[in-house]
Order: sequence, then structure tokens, then C-alpha cells
Amino acid sequence: QVFDIQAFAFSLCSLPPQDKEVSRPHFPARQPRIQTTVIASMSSAQDNRDGNEPQAHMEPQQIAQETGTDLSKGLTSERADVLLEEHGRNELEKPPRPSLAMLFALQLCSFVIVLLLIAAVASVAVNATGSKKDDPLSYTTGIAIFIIVFINASIAAWTEHKAGDALEALTKMSQATISVLRDGSEMKLEVPLLVKGDIVILETGDVVPADLRLLEAEDLKVSEMALTGEPDDVSKTWKVKSPDDESEKLTPENMVFSGCSVSNGKGRGIVTSTGMHTRIGRIAKLIEGDEEEKPKKKCFCLPDMTGNMTPLQTNLEKLGARIGVLAIVVCVIIFIVGVLLGRKDPSNPEGSSALYMILISVTLAVAAIPEGIPLCVTISLSIGCKEMVTKHVLVRKLAAVETLGSASVICSDKTGTLTEGKMSMVKMYAAGRKYDIEGKGFDPTVGKIMREGTSEDAGRDMGVRSCLLSGLLCCNTSLEQVKDEETGALKYEPRGNSSEAPIVVASRKAGFNESSFGQYKRVVEVPFSSSRKMMLTVCEVDGREELCENGMPVDKKAKYMSVCKGAPNYIIDTCKEVLNEDGSVSKMTEETKKELLEIVDDYSSQALRVLAIATRCMKEIPFDLEDDDITTDQKFQSCCQELRLIGLVASIDPDRDGVPQSVETAKGAGIRVVMITGDYLK
Repeated sequence: QVFDIQAFAFSLCSLPPQDKEVSRPHFPARQPRIQTTVIASMSSAQDNRDGNEPQAHMEPQQIAQETGTDLSKGLTSERADVLLEEHGRNELEKPPRPSLAMLFALQLCSFVIVLLLIAAVASVAVNATGSKKDDPLSYTTGIAIFIIVFINASIAAWTEHKAGDALEALTKMSQATISVLRDGSEMKLEVPLLVKGDIVILETGDVVPADLRLLEAEDLKVSEMALTGEPDDVSKTWKVKSPDDESEKLTPENMVFSGCSVSNGKGRGIVTSTGMHTRIGRIAKLIEGDEEEKPKKKCFCLPDMTGNMTPLQTNLEKLGARIGVLAIVVCVIIFIVGVLLGRKDPSNPEGSSALYMILISVTLAVAAIPEGIPLCVTISLSIGCKEMVTKHVLVRKLAAVETLGSASVICSDKTGTLTEGKMSMVKMYAAGRKYDIEGKGFDPTVGKIMREGTSEDAGRDMGVRSCLLSGLLCCNTSLEQVKDEETGALKYEPRGNSSEAPIVVASRKAGFNESSFGQYKRVVEVPFSSSRKMMLTVCEVDGREELCENGMPVDKKAKYMSVCKGAPNYIIDTCKEVLNEDGSVSKMTEETKKELLEIVDDYSSQALRVLAIATRCMKEIPFDLEDDDITTDQKFQSCCQELRLIGLVASIDPDRDGVPQSVETAKGAGIRVVMITGDYLK
């Protein structure tokens, strides 16, 4: 219902503004929370029209002055600490975590537990009014039930409390990070520590961490479906637009909002709002409803958790209800029959028959309640929870252990989950020859480049150097030595796109470094796009006879060279020439295309991710660099013509230790394992 009404709200928001008042849809009074959701969605879409984003019409320097931000260096650490203290952490408000006492009390709300407590009280009351009221042993049953209930609730509450502690610690360890500019240098920062005035650097695949006013935007597109419901990606710009130009748009073109994902290009922006002050935070406040609206309660004071019950808890509730109803029915029948037959206490023949049968009925009811079931179930689940911990799995809710046994399908992400998330180049095809590359991880000092079938170092081959340098000129990733926090040893770590890291590492093995990259001034860049599946750069090569030392020849009249890197099938279709081993070129024929695609298929069948690298020498850039009206697609089309294929690079993301065995174990248990990936499908 909520999704349908939200869609209706989005459709209303997309209508042009009208002079006359639009009649509001009628919602029944018994659905106040759904009505709140509609208001939240409509408010989100109308925020821009209502002028709730004044930063969209301000110059970046004005915004920076409010927070004391240097647009070229970012905030200082001291200023960021002050702003964090002033505005709080960049996160949405969370419901308070239940205390240990609250968890203990929640365990007593189960229908079976309530029956046991009633039975215990009844047992004590019956014995207190009977002939053996002075005998302590007569209260054994009632006291035993109280002890069982206490132990059961204590075990469950303590287990869930410790799991909550562990999950909270784990959450703090695995906070999402984003690239920001602070103290004049780019760094990774945990998203909750982001403050108003921070300069955030966005790339394809990032999730916007806060509301940002864009300072730079290169072919930047953002998916705002989570915010507006619109399925199409929205193009963004850094330019200030007049309010009249954006009167029909749901969001300003020069702002991106928290929770939206970057689907294309890259950009840079200054944080304008964080936490509950972002658009998504304001929606969250509206969805929560009025403060007067109280959440559902159970047992008059405890939160109602019935909506989160597992199948085991539901079945136990049903079992308790059936046993309770059956016990009451049987006891009532026995009471009626006993009274009609005039049964009396043999030790007190003059006593009341009705009072005697009440005691008998209550005693039978107490005996009928299975006081051992909750304790047995809790102990069994606790043992299962303990076993899960030995397998490095934390279970927050004790009863959730049972639901794991019902799993029939496991859907898992590939990169970083089934694999190590450390791409390493292992194969390469350059200038008509195949090569193998040794080494694993990001350390360029380990391994070497060899011709396929040999062990000789081929890092000086013309094809290898030309292919790797061309790929390096089309990368935005760098390789740095950092200190390992655990061991204290130095290690290599890439900064940037993970798919570019193998090219950077392999180029180091061939003798290139950051200084080599700096010799070629980049004048044009077209970021990777999911629709184009390619990235393109244009660099200056004026005055060079060869691309690099022992590299491929360069046209003496050429001043610029465009480099295209991306999906092999797209680039091969665009190429008109192929680089040969001796530095000459030959035409790209249909037979050559077929041979190249067979190599791509061969690499892909080995679980390798393949990228093609092609170049084109140009005397002049085919468009005016100062013309801001030229679109990114036009730049790409004008430079991505008559390319020369230099080579193919193939990388692998190694399996995590134990993953193959885990998959086999899951299959042996009858569980289907599905890998979710965007890799090449043959």
C-alpha cells in the first residue's frame, strides 16, 4: 500500500503547477501513517519548488564562507572537529537500542511464558489456601516454574544483548567511507564524520553521503530513484541556474542528495546539509509522524515486536494458545462434572464441593502447561548461536537461528565477497603477442612480465610498454606505499578505481611510474559510462617520435593522442588498425576481429576481466576546448574514431580462502548458490 501511494504522490509531484487549488485525495482516518508517507514523498518532490534549497542559487564561494572552507584545500581538521561538535554526526536518527532489562522483560511477553506465570501464581495460590499451606514443599511446583521462566528469559536476553554489542562494534569497524579534501590533501573519511563545508569527491559507483552543492561535474549523472521515484538517471552540472529554469524539475541540477548513487562520470561538491537536515532526513522525520502518535505497546508498557517474529516464535505462540485454550476447556468441564457429582475433599468432607473442584481444576491446568518447552527451545537455540559464533557469524535475535535452516537460496555479490577485491593482471595481448604476468596483489616488486610459454622478462618489449603506458594515460588511479595498521609494515595500496589498479601495478613492473605519467599533459577526459562502457583521454605528445623509450612510433605531425580504454567488443568495433610486433600497423579486417574476439572469449572463460586499449594520433583536437556547450558525448564521438588497437589486458580477482569449500558445502546441504556480478557473459 505504501509503495502504491508513493507512486501516486510522485505522479502528482510531476504535474505542472496550477493556479487553482488541487483537491487533496481522501484517506480514511484509520490509515494515518500511510497518509504521512504521501506527505513525505510529495514534500520531497516539492522541496525545490518551495525554495528549500537556497544553496542551489548561491555561488560556491558564498557557501564556503559560511563554513570557513577553502575550496582548493578543503576544511582544516580543527575546523571540521568544531563543525562536527556543532552539527552532530552525519547519520539518520536511530531508534534507541533496548537495554538488558528491556530485553529480559520482552522475553516474558510470549503467550507460553504468560501461561506459565499464570500457572505458577495459581499453583502458589491453591497451595496457600489448601490444607498443606504450612508445608514449604507444597510450593515446589510454583517456585520451580518461576525459576524456569527466569532462567529462560535470562539466557535469551543475555545472548541477544551480547550479539547486539558485537554487531554495534562491527558496524563501527565497517563504516562506509568517501573521498574528501581536507588540509589540502585527498583522504578517505568515514561517512558519519562528514561535516557541513567538507569538499567531497564523487566517482562512478559512489553513494552520495550528504546533500552537496556541486563545484565540478564531468558527465555526472545520478540516480535519484530513492528520493523522487524517477527511474531515469539525472544529469548534473556545477553551473548556477535561475529559479525559472528549474521550476518544473524535482531537484536542482547543481545539487546531489544523500542516498542517491552516482551512475556515471565524476564530480566534486561542498556539503550543505548532513544527517537529519538532508532531504532524506526531512522525509524520515515526516514518515515518523507526529510526536503525539505513540508506537504500539505490548503488555501496556513494552514495545510490540510481533511484526518481527520468526516462524519458530509464531509457531510457539500458536502452540501456547492452543494448549492454554484446551487446558481451560478441560478444567471447566472437570469443574462442572465434579460439582454436579458433588465431589468433596476426603480430608475435609464438610467443605464446599465447588471450592474443592476449583483447586482440582487449577492443579490440572498447572500440570497441563508444558513449562519445559521454552527452556528447551532457548537452550537449543543458544547452543546453535554459540556454534554460529565459531563460524564467525553473529546472530542478533536468538530465534533467528532457526530460520537459517529454512534457507534454500544464497545470493552473493562477487567482488569483495566471494573474491578478495584485489584485481591483479595475469594475462596480456599486445602487438600480436600474448604475455603472462606474475605476482598477486598490488606489490609491483613481486613478479615480472613474460612472453607466454617462456620465463624471460619481457618488460622491455615494444608492445608491452606501448600497451601499458597507453592504459596508464587513461587511468586516474595511483599506487602508494602506506603503513599497515596491524603489522606496521609498509604495503602498496591503490588510490582510485579498482579496475584500473592492475594496469597501474603492471606498468610499474614494466618500469613506469607517476613521473612517467606526468610527462604527458592531459587536456581532455571523458569518464567511464555504463552506456558507452569506455573511458577516453587526450594527452599531448607534440615533438615525440615514439610514445616512450622503446615504445611504438608516433606520427611526427601529431600534437595529441587520444587513448580509449574499456569493453573489448565495443573498442574492437571502433578500431580501423592493429599494432604489429615490429611497430607497423595493419588494417582491422573481419578475420582479425574474429581472432581478437576469440582471445577475449578465451580470457573470459578463465574468469578474467578483459579491457581493450586503443589510441589515435591527432594533429588538432576536433573541437574547441573553451566551448562549454559541447556535450561529453560529442567530445567522445569526435575523438573515438579510426582508433588503433594496441592490446588487451586481462585481470583476475582471486577467490577468498575457503569460498570454494563453502559453496560445495552449501550445495551439499541442498542450498542453491547464486553469484551476482556484472562481468562478461559469453
